[in-house]
Amino acid sequence: MIAVVYSGSKSAFWKISNEGKTVAECTIPGINPCFNDPKHILYLLNKEITLINHAERIKKIYAFVAGTSSPGMQESMANTLGQFFRNSKIKVNDDLYGASIAACYNQSGIVGILGSGANCAYFDGKRPEQNNFGLGYILGDEGSANYLGKILLKQYLEDKLPQDLKKQFEERYNVDRPLVLERIYKKPNVQNYLSSFLEFYIDKRNNKYIEQLIDQAFERYFSTYLMPTVKQHPGQEIHFVGTVAGTFQDRLRLVAQKHDVHIITITKEPIHNLLHYYSN
Repeated sequence: MIAVVYSGSKSAFWKISNEGKTVAECTIPGINPCFNDPKHILYLLNKEITLINHAERIKKIYAFVAGTSSPGMQESMANTLGQFFRNSKIKVNDDLYGASIAACYNQSGIVGILGSGANCAYFDGKRPEQNNFGLGYILGDEGSANYLGKILLKQYLEDKLPQDLKKQFEERYNVDRPLVLERIYKKPNVQNYLSSFLEFYIDKRNNKYIEQLIDQAFERYFSTYLMPTVKQHPGQEIHFVGTVAGTFQDRLRLVAQKHDVHIITITKEPIHNLLHYYSN
């Protein structure tokens, strides 16, 4: 029995397979070690009955976790998971590696992540190329869910939202300026708070103003992440992975056309492809 986990900062998706057949799956809060210490990660694992019921029988775990790009972080995450899955051999890589496998398998290509966070890299069929993009929700992540949340809040606080959207936003989230600023600057898990506003974008996706915000976010992603990578690796096929890419793929493809970019695949939930890859 094997398990595959793909975790961003907001959610960790688990699938468990036995002899090539999926036997269980679940979703828990993200287990990014940059934001969660080992004690909290173990707490999250111990709350999920699906993982508890299968823990002793899982022999191999392939974990792809945001925040584990360094060998030290990978070892730390493997040790933490090993305290829960005591009979498992555990391999940890970062979410960019997982996204690359899910999109390209063993072929080369350029892989963009647009989920709760954002990233991009050239994948040579074995490893993603190192880059300087992974700056997190404060300094980077343009185009991601937390970036979309950030620009929506900024529009609201600067009183730039159209009145109909502003009213709907206030009614839905019961927010005002003091509450938002306190939540951003004085409370933990800011990145998850910002990402939570993705649902507003989804519900209002046909609103022209919301479309403009999404397009502007994707333009920032292209100029910051994708086009520099394309320039370094011309002619490579381009793939996208992640909830934001999958949810708004119509807007993403429109922005891509403006840059003369052809997107080969968009994979909303990479966990399915990862399980298929490692089950075989």
